[in-house]
Order: sequence, then structure tokens, then C-alpha cells
Amino acid sequence: MLSFQVRHASWQMHGGVKRNVECEIQALALDEVAKSAAKLKVGAPVRLTGFLARKSKNSTQLVLHVNNVELE
Repeated sequence: MLSFQVRHASWQMHGGVKRNVECEIQALALDEVAKSAAKLKVGAPVRLTGFLARKSKNSTQLVLHVNNVELE
């Protein structure tokens, strides 16, 4: 299991207006995906796919559960 922080930054269109989007979120990877994620260098552009879920039953904080890691 590997727990790590992900930073996202992009420009998105919303209501016809270009908007700068930035956020940070906790991520969690297991097994082979964790091994791949552990090799990433800080600041490297990467595409992660998975799903969002609450950190725990009683938490409202979201965690990205990573199913796939791709270097960009």
C-alpha cells in the first residue's frame, strides 16, 4: 500500500469562461499500482485513473484510490 499526495493544475472551460483549476488530494495505491507509483519523481506529469471515496466511514475527506498510473 502506498499513500501519497497528488497536485492537479489545468485550465478548464466553465460557463464559457476559461478557469485556472488547482487542487491537492490524497491518493492511495495497492499492489502493482503502488510499485509503479513509488517510482514516480516529485513533479513528474502523470495520468492517474481510479475512483474517489471517503477516507473513512465517518470522514468527509476524499481520497483518490488509484487503479492505473501512466507517465505523460
